[in-house]
Amino acid sequence: MILIVDDDIAVRTSLTLLLKGAGNEVVTADNAVLAFEVIKTGKPELVILDLNFSIDTSGEEGMNLLKKIRAINQTLPVILITGWASIELAVQGMKFGANDFVNKPWSNDYLLQSVETLLQLNGKKPLSRNRKGLDKKYNFKQIIGEDAGLLSILETIGRVAGTNASVLITGESGTGKELIAEAIHENSNRSNKPFIKVNLGGISSSLFESEMFGHVRGAFTDARFDRVGRFEMANKGTIFLDEIGDLEASSQVKLLRVLQDRTYEVLGSSRTKVVDTRVVCATNKNLNEMVNSSLFREDLLYRINLIPIHLPALRDRPNDIPLLVNFFIDNLKEIYNRPDLTISPSAMRWLQQLPLPGNIRQLKNLVERTVLISSKSELGIDDFKSQLNLSPLKNNQVKLPGVGTMTLDQMEAEMVKQAMNFHKNRITKAAASLGITRNALYRRLEKHQIPFNETED
Repeated sequence: MILIVDDDIAVRTSLTLLLKGAGNEVVTADNAVLAFEVIKTGKPELVILDLNFSIDTSGEEGMNLLKKIRAINQTLPVILITGWASIELAVQGMKFGANDFVNKPWSNDYLLQSVETLLQLNGKKPLSRNRKGLDKKYNFKQIIGEDAGLLSILETIGRVAGTNASVLITGESGTGKELIAEAIHENSNRSNKPFIKVNLGGISSSLFESEMFGHVRGAFTDARFDRVGRFEMANKGTIFLDEIGDLEASSQVKLLRVLQDRTYEVLGSSRTKVVDTRVVCATNKNLNEMVNSSLFREDLLYRINLIPIHLPALRDRPNDIPLLVNFFIDNLKEIYNRPDLTISPSAMRWLQQLPLPGNIRQLKNLVERTVLISSKSELGIDDFKSQLNLSPLKNNQVKLPGVGTMTLDQMEAEMVKQAMNFHKNRITKAAASLGITRNALYRRLEKHQIPFNETED
């Protein structure tokens, strides 16, 4: 049963018809006193709560009712419904425990989606935190580990994957945020649709609209052809917005609009398009601190983090390090045709003691670099130590150009060129020496327009 609390009979009637048409049982209340009685006696599964029940537009009545609801029930899903003028009030309501907020006039599709998602999340019982059991039910084959904290995360992914809930993945660099995003997509009912990755840290505010929403020919000076935006590419699928903490303020406003009402306009066109896509975001920054420093919009934060997932650092789950190392070694055996490759027990214990500030990405890079350099079949502590100590940053041997003489993009391009030349266009080896994946290297070659003829690894 869903409870609608609003003093406007037209709103109550519209929402009732909409929700009943979707197969829900609905009750209504036009004031806070009646609503609270229904909540205590009728035990609704979800509440849609207007913030104002009279000509007073302060929202105080709705906020007080929300506080009373949370005092007796911490888990009852509550969706606030409000006008654009009171978005700040809705954000305040999220702090008091509301699960989502919807603007008037609302989008029927978005409201139904939010209702369905919250009902599903609230109705499902937790699964047993057993890796074998999770693997039988879900596709987590690319995620390696049996740490209790990781299993809890996988359990959460399993529960939310089938919904359309927005997910915010946080954690240090190299903890596997992209893998988690892919797992959410692969285990959803959108798995046969596109999974579009976007690194927001690499998109300037001047290019944001063109990249995300597309443009038509002639929209600006260099727009010689129509361009399809990332949101249109991700329609019916999932869009993964990585490094969302790096998004500039002006772009945050534009992103909020499409997340708010699922509509956007192609640059250079006045035609409004509707998009149906699951949104998963990731960042290694503390967005709450950024909100407090006015660097990140609070309303955008609440729009993207219906389901927050924080990935632990690798140093916090050392027992997973042997599993990861063996996984890397098994892959490298095939890549480099070294079937006898193993790692000594002492070396494995030594790896478990490393701080690994770069987490899984750093561990993978260290293992692959050691395999590339060492000719031994059994890798020991000294083999790994020699590669760990080769880091120029560790030994303070790095020589950087003077400030102002070279941009970061130019430095990156030069490093990519050097790696490709040194390894004679062998993509796997060049990528390993740079500490990135093959796909990441391909993206940088394209970004910097570096010509190459790939040779066999």
